[in-house]
Amino acid sequence: MGDGLGTMSKLQPLLIVIAAVIGVALGQSAPLAGALGGAMTPFLMVLLFLIFLKVDVQDIGKSFRNVRFTATELAINFIWTPFFAVALGLLFLGGSLDMRIGFLMLLATPCTDWYLVFTALTKGNVPLSTAILPLNLVLQVLLLPLYLFLMIGADSQFEMGPILMSMVYVLVIPFALANGAKIALRLLERSAAPLMEARGDDMQLLFLCLAVAAMFASQGGAIVDNPSLLLEMLPPLAVFFAANYALARAVGRAMGFPWRDTVSLSFTTLARNSPLALAIAVAAFPGSSLIALVLVVGPLIELPVLALASRALLHAGASRPEPPS
Repeated sequence: MGDGLGTMSKLQPLLIVIAAVIGVALGQSAPLAGALGGAMTPFLMVLLFLIFLKVDVQDIGKSFRNVRFTATELAINFIWTPFFAVALGLLFLGGSLDMRIGFLMLLATPCTDWYLVFTALTKGNVPLSTAILPLNLVLQVLLLPLYLFLMIGADSQFEMGPILMSMVYVLVIPFALANGAKIALRLLERSAAPLMEARGDDMQLLFLCLAVAAMFASQGGAIVDNPSLLLEMLPPLAVFFAANYALARAVGRAMGFPWRDTVSLSFTTLARNSPLALAIAVAAFPGSSLIALVLVVGPLIELPVLALASRALLHAGASRPEPPS
């Protein structure tokens, strides 16, 4: 994705909200909810296949070229945020272990898709945000079982096996298929690049919306039956988003980052990867609908927050000249 955005990409936040509403509506039918819930993982696997098809594994190395940005982003996402999530869970959700598990899974998985759209709309450094994507994706999948085991495992019947197997389905298979496809195309002296440049973003948006719709449909009845859950999740998520927004701004200023890089840091540390976390949770904790429900409710709060953050950053950035990169 470049700095410019097509019409469909600009409409992505709205389309995601529409997909969520459609999912909740379809989820009021138990047979549809079951069928769409089962389709969520395949939709997510196709989405990740398309991401891996477009992003070269060597792009992980590119993120290390801007060492200060990468180190800062990784420290916030993979050191500060998980421990902050555990503290917030104990403070606000201490009475429910399942809600704490879902809350940790939500916050410990940085976004790998729609954060790029908000970054571009806010005139952030999209190439830098794109370069960090593969590293964020790999690290969150590798570290999530460790976070759960260290921070919650002692309080629950935690088993590593189901989580590792779910990650094979969600991550390893799309990764292997995408790289196998690229090797096959190279042998045929062809490339997926022209198709991905022309249609890649639209195809990713399509399967992202399908995954979101399936995600909300799978818990559509529970969402309607538990409206108070949104109110329970609002305080800890509000504290998280406010704290990370202020932290990214302060750290960007302290590190002397160009404003575009500060915008990128803001969205890479605010946006969360709820579809991936939900796919893992469904496979790893099949007996707990509350964990899944927490991961479904999260985006209802997150998406408006990202829109507000975009407006605030645009306003803040409009009054300052862009320093040299």
